[in-house]
Amino acid sequence: MSGVLIIEQSVLLDERGFFKETFQTNRYHDVGITLPFVQDNYSRSQKGVLRGLHLQKLHPQGKLISCSAGSIYDVVVDIDPKSKTFGDYVGVELSEQNHLQLWIPPGYAHGFCVLSESADLYYKCTDFYFPNDESGLIWNDPDVSIDWPIKSPRLSEKDKLLPSLSEIKNKSKV
Repeated sequence: MSGVLIIEQSVLLDERGFFKETFQTNRYHDVGITLPFVQDNYSRSQKGVLRGLHLQKLHPQGKLISCSAGSIYDVVVDIDPKSKTFGDYVGVELSEQNHLQLWIPPGYAHGFCVLSESADLYYKCTDFYFPNDESGLIWNDPDVSIDWPIKSPRLSEKDKLLPSLSEIKNKSKV
């Protein structure tokens, strides 16, 4: 999908532990991430929790996602009915062991499920959070067929009510 990047960070390991630079403007500009970041978020979730798939409609956020403790399966879905990749998704495991980051350009739906006992996520956003601007995509939409590594996730009531891909497509025709 256009603009979605899985980023391998440079990690210096030795017997004391590790060091990594989680963000450096010039390095990220070199791979095409040029939007300014305006907000950082930190979350912790328990095993079996699935959050998402979320987005903001009028204030879309680009997100640079890292998993600093535990492991997650992170998913990005193209929900733009005008896009040639509408309904396609990218899924990747992010963990404290693999040190991968995921760049999600503005406009994509994003969600993740927790694979470890708990997981801590740190992510940078290119726009502010506006609660009244939230939307998303239902996690188990059969038209997308995400191969989630968990089958019965713990969901918020809000996430249980997110629209399907066909509902999103039908709304765009109005």
